[in-house]
Amino acid sequence: MFARPTPPEPERGTGRSFLLALLMHLLLLALLIYGMRWQNSSPAGSQAELWTPAELNPPTPPQPQAPPQPPTPPVAAPVPMPENADIALQKEKRRREEEAAAQAKLLQQEQQQAQAKLQQEILRRQQEQQQAEAAKEKARQQKLAAQQKAAEALKQQQQAQKQAEQKAEQDKIAKQKAEQEAAAKKKAEQEAAAKKKAEQEAAAKKKAAQEAAARKAEEQARQSRLAALRGAAGATGNGLGSASAGNGAGAGGTASPGYADRVRRRVKPNIVYTERNPGNPTTVIQVHLAPDGTLLSQRIVKSSGVPSWDQAVERAVTRSDPLPRDTNGKAPSSFTITFRQND
Repeated sequence: MFARPTPPEPERGTGRSFLLALLMHLLLLALLIYGMRWQNSSPAGSQAELWTPAELNPPTPPQPQAPPQPPTPPVAAPVPMPENADIALQKEKRRREEEAAAQAKLLQQEQQQAQAKLQQEILRRQQEQQQAEAAKEKARQQKLAAQQKAAEALKQQQQAQKQAEQKAEQDKIAKQKAEQEAAAKKKAEQEAAAKKKAEQEAAAKKKAAQEAAARKAEEQARQSRLAALRGAAGATGNGLGSASAGNGAGAGGTASPGYADRVRRRVKPNIVYTERNPGNPTTVIQVHLAPDGTLLSQRIVKSSGVPSWDQAVERAVTRSDPLPRDTNGKAPSSFTITFRQND
């Protein structure tokens, strides 16, 4: 899960700064109002007391007087003022006006200075407050950026971990699938090999049975022919031994030069042999035939050293019974044939 960014902390001192700025603005407003009222008010009038020369003289001791008479209503008359007192009063009035103007000017200057200082102080405090707020905002932005960066790094780390876990799971599934396929393939190969082996064994057994049946039939036929030959030989008075012991064909003639090749061409197609042997195994076999080519007997006079090849040659000779007769119409009683595997 993603880390939720921490909310920014509330700024401290904001309320105090606001109240201080408000107070300074109110103070500045009061000073401005007071300055305007002072400039608009007219200076109060000055009063001066004037003394006559008689009044300046020391008083004389009182004299006894007659009993007071009823007062008569006085008649107000303007008292003339000396010229010097007028001038002094005007001078005093001008002096006081000048002093008031000077004081007003000084007060105005002081007010302007105070106002300028106040404005400078307000401006300085505003700048300080702005700088403090800017610093706080910068710190908040930096903190927020750091939090966002940390959250992004955590997110990337979680994504990388999730991708690694997904890849590991996919690799595991792929490995299991490959193992299952390999096991299934191996099982299928084993089953196919077993089936092929069973088929080969069945075919071999069938072939062996067929060969055994064929050999049995051939042996029976050969025995029948031998019995017939023996019967014919007994009737003519010639023994089988003399016929088989001679070197010629029939009554004693020898085989023609090409007869052995003719017999080899007759026997070779019947050789059933699929094994591969080093070299060129060679088997020499001697056969005894009746005059009509019937196989009387056979034996290996020179083995190839490979028993399976020797046995295949013997079976092929048996399958080829009866063998072809010679050019004179009779088969030789005994001769040898050479068989090579690679010829």
